[in-house]
Amino acid sequence: MRQTLVPEAGVGTEEPSRRPQVLTAVAGFVIGGGVIGMLWALSGVEAGALEDAQDACRALTRVGTIPDTTGSAPGQRTVAVLAPEILHRMTAARELSAAAAAANDAYRPLADHIDGVSRMVFSLHFNQIAGQRHLTQAEQLCTQL
Repeated sequence: MRQTLVPEAGVGTEEPSRRPQVLTAVAGFVIGGGVIGMLWALSGVEAGALEDAQDACRALTRVGTIPDTTGSAPGQRTVAVLAPEILHRMTAARELSAAAAAANDAYRPLADHIDGVSRMVFSLHFNQIAGQRHLTQAEQLCTQL
């Protein structure tokens, strides 16, 4: 014969409330999310944009002297051959300036001018007045960083 013990009514049948645990978990989640959000906001996206813009200017400087053939007669223009590392530096300058502009619109003019220079360099059309103007503007903006 098997005996089962049945608890008496009202004795030990009530489960403890989980409300304090749930409230603690929710409060912890809210506080943790707030701390993470605050740290993210204070992490300085602006500082990263400034560093990208400065690095873009350094890469543009390392490209070296870009030929200016705007004053040459069409028959006297020579096609420059650029070393691959110059093209890589020009690409780096363009991409870094674009990253800076994506993070902070204040760097959009720099990115636009460096993009204009890169189009002139990659096409090897150093007689483009607009490209030479972009180069001058980009160099001026770089001195202001």
